[in-house]
Amino acid sequence: MEILNYILENRLVLVPVLYIIGEFIKRTEYIKDKFIPIIILTIGIIFSVLMGGDTVINNVNQGILVAGVTVLGNQLMKQIGKED
Repeated sequence: MEILNYILENRLVLVPVLYIIGEFIKRTEYIKDKFIPIIILTIGIIFSVLMGGDTVINNVNQGILVAGVTVLGNQLMKQIGKED
């Protein structure tokens, strides 16, 4: 089962957008790293709802999915790059 099968095509653009926003947030000194996933989730839901085109519930679900893919992708890149 692939998660990308559940994300609408027009929402896939949010994945790199959220990743870039997350990188900007990480470089600030004001926000702790532990809050970044929650911020990314919130922004993903807001952007998805603003994109419209479906019911609010489906837009929220899409926001959750794109935020999940963004955070998961970021963590995969970090873990693969680690040397043991």
